[in-house]
Amino acid sequence: MLNVAILGAGRIGRIHATNIAAHAKMRVTAIVDPVPDAARTLASQVGADVLNLEAVLSDPGIAGVVVASPTDQHLDHTRRALAAGKAVMCEKPLDLDLTTALGAADVMSGDNVPLLLGFNRRFDRHFSTLKQQIIAGRIGSLESLLIVSHDPSPPPVAYIKVSGGLFKDMAIHDFDMARFLLDEEPVEVFATTACLVDPAIREAGDFDTARTVLKTASGKICVISNSRRSGYGYDQRIEAYGSKGLLKADNLTETTVSHWGQDGAQADTFQNFFLSRYADAYRAEADHFSDIITGASKPCVGYRDAIRALALAEAAARSATTGQVVHL
Repeated sequence: MLNVAILGAGRIGRIHATNIAAHAKMRVTAIVDPVPDAARTLASQVGADVLNLEAVLSDPGIAGVVVASPTDQHLDHTRRALAAGKAVMCEKPLDLDLTTALGAADVMSGDNVPLLLGFNRRFDRHFSTLKQQIIAGRIGSLESLLIVSHDPSPPPVAYIKVSGGLFKDMAIHDFDMARFLLDEEPVEVFATTACLVDPAIREAGDFDTARTVLKTASGKICVISNSRRSGYGYDQRIEAYGSKGLLKADNLTETTVSHWGQDGAQADTFQNFFLSRYADAYRAEADHFSDIITGASKPCVGYRDAIRALALAEAAARSATTGQVVHL
């Protein structure tokens, strides 16, 4: 069994800890969190010890570290864990500042660095199948994408204040997915934003609604729609338009049962949030991490992807502020 430590006992830390504890090849050995009660609760649930960071990094028996600590600690914790010889899975974003993140290239870039970035949607079987069919030429040459990512309701304002903003906290997943599917780097970014859901979000210095247009050098266009509140569930859709047709990854519903009557058709509700919608993707991500720890695989999404997504997030923020297209 591969011993793994979890840094952070919050919501995302609990997801990773639960998946790793249930994994056939890994076990959770340690939980690190500055809040003792949170650390003890999660440790008891997964059969781990509560340790401090120094104890984890100095333990040669711990092969992997999951960085699910607060965002402003991601870069430092990742750097230290890599320096200690651990394989690392770090939640997004790698940092809240692109320049700071670029300063870590000396230890984080390179094909042999065991660093996996937590862009879990790449492991979603619906999106990965869409990618495979694009590559297979099912719709001819890819020309444009539409990515819809709407949360069912906004997070607490206290979270928004420390999240880094909608582009770095939420849309960064969509920037990574755009790069993944386009297979070409965007060179132009235009974004517009509004606060339509909750005035408190504006008062916190953020916005809750955004539309972003990415354009590649060859002319491919991706439109990304983000909202902190859908009013109808967790809306996660992708449409890929090509020279020979359309590929579409649609929303998942709680069941596949639908009713057809004189008033038309009715389907079940959309899955409520990312915990259920991407549960399988998180498990597949854990599988990949175990292969990284053993050296059986190299990370399919790493430091370069973290930098590119963060650069798009900052470019979108600049565009929204200035009203101008940002060239990369």
